[in-house]
Amino acid sequence: MTLTDDQLERYARHIVLREIGGAGQARLLSAQVAVIGAGGIGSPAILYLAAAGVGTIRVIDDDEVALSNLQRQILFGTTDVGARKAEAAMAAVARINPDVKLIPINARIDGDNAALLLRDADVVLDGCDNFATRLAVADAAHRLRIPLVSAAVGPFEGQLATYRGWEADRPCYRCLVGDAQDAPERNCAEAGVIGALTGTMGSLAALETIRQIVPFGTDMAGRLLIADLLAMRFRTLDVAKDPACPACAVELCVP
Repeated sequence: MTLTDDQLERYARHIVLREIGGAGQARLLSAQVAVIGAGGIGSPAILYLAAAGVGTIRVIDDDEVALSNLQRQILFGTTDVGARKAEAAMAAVARINPDVKLIPINARIDGDNAALLLRDADVVLDGCDNFATRLAVADAAHRLRIPLVSAAVGPFEGQLATYRGWEADRPCYRCLVGDAQDAPERNCAEAGVIGALTGTMGSLAALETIRQIVPFGTDMAGRLLIADLLAMRFRTLDVAKDPACPACAVELCVP
């Protein structure tokens, strides 16, 4: 891909980076990313992926914008209340970067449609607030061998990890969390969340997604970043592959 004069100017701060350069920017422009959820995490992630020039962004979300979303979901404004989130995201991205095509998918992703909705994506970024959905997305990404960037938040804490469990020395999402029945459901409406935290984790998720497209620095696959905003402390832990993980066991049986 040959970058135009406008693109050379728009992405100049990327191009001067030795780790990205013109070739890396061309890879970003050719990339497809599927974003699960246009909420607190998805909103800043979508904005930064669009600004970075990720060529195609699939936003999968069946929800509508509510007034209570605006405390943290910076992709939207007051006039978007009542609109479909995925479609409002498309309008927002169109204002940011004409190089980027956002495909709105007004559907809830689950075990039945995940493989179809994620097919051909280069990276999956999951920021949804439903554990069963996270498992469905993780299982599909694992089977399709698509890197999964997973971010989650609590009231003042966040987690971020990248999963490529089909690799022999890398864990999958189930290696860390097990099955859906093992984790209680909790969402922002019940527990609350400080808005800026979702911006922090969404931005970091966008960074990790870009890292999967144009590798640079330390690979986060197999590591878990934990942010404690009450103590303003960040820790990174190693996550081992679970030898009893059913998802990885199935992968080993695939020729």
